[in-house]
Amino acid sequence: MDINQVLKDTVSPDPTTRQNAETQLVQAADGDFSGYVRTLSQELANEQADVIPRMAAALSLKNSLTAREFSRLKERQDRWQQALPADVRNGSKAFALQTLKTNDSRVSAQAAQFVAAIAAIELPRNQWPELMPILVENVGTGSDHLKQASLQTIGYICENQDANLQLTLSQYSNSILTAVVQGARREEPNTDVRNSAITALSDSLEFVRSNFENEGERNYIMQVICEATQANDTRIIQGAYGCLNRIMALYYDRMFFYMEKALFGLTVQGMKHEDEDVAKLAVEFWCTVCEEEISIEDDNAQAEIEGSPTRPYFNFSKIATAEVVPVLLDLLSKQDEDAADDEYNLQRAAYQCLQLWAQSVGNAVVQPVLQYVEANIRSEDWHLRDASASAFGAIMEGPDEKMLDNIVKQALPILIGMMSDPSILVKDSVAFTLGRISECVASSIDTEKHLPGLVESLFSGLASHPRMASSCCWALMNLANNFAGEPGAETNPMTNYFEASVSALLQATERNDADSGVRTAAYEVLNTFITNAASKSLPTIAAVSEQILQRLEGSIPLRQQALSVEDRLTLDDIQTSLCTVVMAVIQRIDSEIAPQADRIMNGLLQLLSSLNSKSSVADSALAPAGALATALGAGFHKYMEAFKPYLFKALNNRDEPGLCAVAIGLTSDVVRALEQDSQPYCDDFMNALLENLRSTSLGNQFKPAILQCFGDIAQAIGGAFETYLKVVAQVLDQAASISTNEQQQSYEVLDYIVSLREGIMDAWAGAIIAMTTSRKADRLKEFVDAIFRLLHTISMDLNRSEALLRSSMGVLGDLADAFPNGEIADYYRNDWVASMVKEAKSNRDHSARTIQTAKWAREQVRRQTSMSKS
Repeated sequence: MDINQVLKDTVSPDPTTRQNAETQLVQAADGDFSGYVRTLSQELANEQADVIPRMAAALSLKNSLTAREFSRLKERQDRWQQALPADVRNGSKAFALQTLKTNDSRVSAQAAQFVAAIAAIELPRNQWPELMPILVENVGTGSDHLKQASLQTIGYICENQDANLQLTLSQYSNSILTAVVQGARREEPNTDVRNSAITALSDSLEFVRSNFENEGERNYIMQVICEATQANDTRIIQGAYGCLNRIMALYYDRMFFYMEKALFGLTVQGMKHEDEDVAKLAVEFWCTVCEEEISIEDDNAQAEIEGSPTRPYFNFSKIATAEVVPVLLDLLSKQDEDAADDEYNLQRAAYQCLQLWAQSVGNAVVQPVLQYVEANIRSEDWHLRDASASAFGAIMEGPDEKMLDNIVKQALPILIGMMSDPSILVKDSVAFTLGRISECVASSIDTEKHLPGLVESLFSGLASHPRMASSCCWALMNLANNFAGEPGAETNPMTNYFEASVSALLQATERNDADSGVRTAAYEVLNTFITNAASKSLPTIAAVSEQILQRLEGSIPLRQQALSVEDRLTLDDIQTSLCTVVMAVIQRIDSEIAPQADRIMNGLLQLLSSLNSKSSVADSALAPAGALATALGAGFHKYMEAFKPYLFKALNNRDEPGLCAVAIGLTSDVVRALEQDSQPYCDDFMNALLENLRSTSLGNQFKPAILQCFGDIAQAIGGAFETYLKVVAQVLDQAASISTNEQQQSYEVLDYIVSLREGIMDAWAGAIIAMTTSRKADRLKEFVDAIFRLLHTISMDLNRSEALLRSSMGVLGDLADAFPNGEIADYYRNDWVASMVKEAKSNRDHSARTIQTAKWAREQVRRQTSMSKS
């Protein structure tokens, strides 16, 4: 293999060439990782080689040590540790550090990432202790190129969120901080070095907390950063404002002095900077302030209830309202007519900040915004009209609804009239503001005075221009949701507009000028209208379902035609949307869908048979079948023979995780619907689900749903679940062994463990009920100890959800029911059991369902503990 050429080919514009080169490298790494690392490291450090292969070598080496998926990351890190001789590792590290000295900044930047990838593995294991001192020394005494590369390396290492690495880096916090602050000072003449230092400083802020707690060190850091906001290089200014954002998020409690002395003025100045990226970052600083103060207010309110200490709250946003809000309002008028819908520009940053400001300061924001709106809403300059409409919408959440009520009532006729503004951008902003009103203060919309004109104007906007479609559709969805009335009501405030609305939406989905976004949005509104329809509208829904089924059936033959890529994507979007409408119809009509069930299933089966294994439509086509199973119950059984090949194919398709996830949920729907009739299919269900649990290609997020599915299968087939009980119990016990003590700094892992435990409890609940109702409770005895062991763990772990606590109460009660004669009463005599039940029952924040379940569990516990000791 010509390594130089292969590395060049990894960046080839030709996809086939690039794919072949990447495959060769993967095969080389799998076949001889030691040789792979040695060869690429030498190529990386080869000053005689071209830049491209050297950069590609660094990237390939870095990629061989990193991965987004935790299990794959651990596998690759273990390979570095275990599959490489020490001399190869040490040689590779030496070559990487040597490459930091190269004069080509592109190569050194890639080498910096490779060094950081090694550091993430070795530093937490107390290996490579000389790395950080070397990098710090490079910053102090090296050439400008080496300073820059070393600072980049420090930044890449520091930005890694691995808890063990962060803990290790805290040991070097003094030297790291010295290096990056030295490079960030205004005395540093090389702007590239200073820029890299500011970036590294931002990345290191989280683990230098002990330094930041020292007033002298903190003052110096803040001085360096504030001075950097006045640099001539906009990269450095941007980095400085980025640092201030992070500091405010991390160290709000220490910011009073600096806000008073410098940051108010610096950030307002930054918001007016001619460089848009600088101005955005300055605006984002105030977004961070508002987010922190919103969070602190919520935390302090909870702390007061609990009697725990509160956090300092300085009211920065309220104090700065008079200075900052006028600047934000001015920035709202800096619209870019050519900006894409998803482009985050200065005007949109200002809008986001004003929204947060309203949530943070509440009523205090209303007066300055209203003054601006009243002065500019009728301006001849469309920029000012647009800014006024946007500003009004931005403050709909935060101020008291009572305060807003009269203001909104007065504004609605004006805003509805502005839906005829000559500027399409103004009309779009007005539609979005009407959506905000419909979402946040719907009670201010008078159903007699405002609703008719509001609905008409939004549908007119939807029909007038594709650019407005998204905003109009969102507003209509909010109206449908907020004026749905009571469940089962004969009519609601939207009933009078339902038939005309549905007709308009169906027309919108077939407009020739409608792009896929408009069509999809219109279908989403149709779903929302159907979901929230009153009983009087059911005949209209039945008529809609006829049209939707006709469209779905008519779309299937199009798959056989020679379509371009664009046509196939359009067809995918259409069929996906049609399937979601079918699902909404089924869920709204429920069991009354039976007369149309055959036609619906035939259409879905035809659609599924026309799709290839990679189609994005498959999950959307399966979902209505689950809704139909729920609606029909046992009546769904007649479709199973024809449907099961598609269900099992999706359930076993681990290459398409999204599709597999839908199939797992669908399995639960089917077994709940068929109950005992699902037993003939359960061997295949269980085999597929167990294989999915073992699969490395499916992420951990699938496991809770699979465990819950075990519980559904158990309840469906009752005593027949005994066949699977032992293997499921082993799986549940293994899943229960995962502790929150590991990687406790990762919120994602903590949330996953809670979800996993919810799945375990749901599985046990299903199994216990299945065995109890079939008089096989004695089969559970050998698992009681494991169940109570997990319950005890949950009782001691503060990291738990209400749902987990409720499921735990259910299992406690179900087990007591299973053994009514006191066979396991000793388990219920543990003090932690009564404490856990009391907490679940007495927490005022818990739902009535949770409290009721806890009360029932308390009675079961009392019954068990009152029995004579065994």
